[in-house]
Amino acid sequence: MVTEDQVRNWVEGYVRAWASNGKKDIAALFTPRAEYHEWPYETDWIGRDAIVAGWRSRAPWQEGGWEFDWSLLALNGDTAAIEGTGRYKELGTFANLWTVTFDKNGRCTVFRMWNNEV
Repeated sequence: MVTEDQVRNWVEGYVRAWASNGKKDIAALFTPRAEYHEWPYETDWIGRDAIVAGWRSRAPWQEGGWEFDWSLLALNGDTAAIEGTGRYKELGTFANLWTVTFDKNGRCTVFRMWNNEV
């Protein structure tokens, strides 16, 4: 079972990786065979290498600055439901709903995000 502390640490790592856009920071979040799915953008990155490459391709989204707030909605076994709001100077505000499934080491095996512009 995933704990609140594990989720908090993972999300903090996610925000750190989004800020750094560093390969090591991104890769540390995911298992080698992880999946990253995002709607409505039809993003389906399968495998850690694809996730790192896809993530890094979005660096321009951060231009001008951004901030992210989040809260834990629920824990169910190895999966957390997370609500987030990303505010980007250049892109606008986005409401996110994530489900994140974790392995026993606290790394993500399956990430699903519904991303809606507010």
